Amino acid sequence: MRRELAGKVVLVTGAGGGLGAALCRRLASADSRIAAMDLDAAALEALVAELNAAGGKALAIPADITDPAACAEAVSTTSAYFGALDGLINNAGISARSLLADTDPAVIRRVMEVNFFGAANLTRAALEAIIARRGFIVAISSVAGFAPLVGRTAYAASKHALHGFFDSLRSEVAGAGVGVTVVCPSFIRTGIGSAATDGSGAPVSGPRITTGGEATPEDIAARILDAVAAGRELLLPDATSRKAWWLSRLAPGLYANIMKRRVGAEFAGLV
Repeated sequence: MRRELAGKVVLVTGAGGGLGAALCRRLASADSRIAAMDLDAAALEALVAELNAAGGKALAIPADITDPAACAEAVSTTSAYFGALDGLINNAGISARSLLADTDPAVIRRVMEVNFFGAANLTRAALEAIIARRGFIVAISSVAGFAPLVGRTAYAASKHALHGFFDSLRSEVAGAGVGVTVVCPSFIRTGIGSAATDGSGAPVSGPRITTGGEATPEDIAARILDAVAAGRELLLPDATSRKAWWLSRLAPGLYANIMKRRVGAEFAGLV
């Protein structure tokens, strides 16, 4: 049976731009009601104004997912405003690009706080409401969540942690009718690469190197919501992520060599 999204209340984090905004627009086109959450209040207000002007039903929640109390308040605000909470899409995240030898431990901790603990905080806060509605939870991971990626030790660790957390959560809530979907895209044209930090926590100066091209946020958003409707547990939404999944399992040494040759060019001479 397909899960209907029309009329459902969905909380989306990292909604101020990129994939999060694309997900909100796609949900609005499916007649879902949207609680858009992000640290960027101005971006949220612009998005919500756009969605509501087009006939949608959206609410802006400027809040920090690394604060458990703020997460609990976001869930409470959503439930009070719309009367329910059916779904949660954990999309917010940050990236860091540097070799471990050049990375301040504070950068590793910050990436984990946002990418892993932020998702854990909000999922825990929303769990009771979602179970009551037999709803769904989505975690946006990455190819870096199941395979190595040179120069991304902190980022890969945070995404690997999501898999352990949400795969285990699925085993706890499947009997209650709750769907849990983990999404592992490769490269998306969202701006997260240009917003990455280096090992000191400063903005990265050079461009990131991609392989297989960059998907559009709109295309990935459509694929994610189709996967939710179909009740899929794992989504590899593009050709690069699918190739990486199978190659990293069937020939991990070959995968590592190819990955280092392509992506590791950012750190030429160092790996």
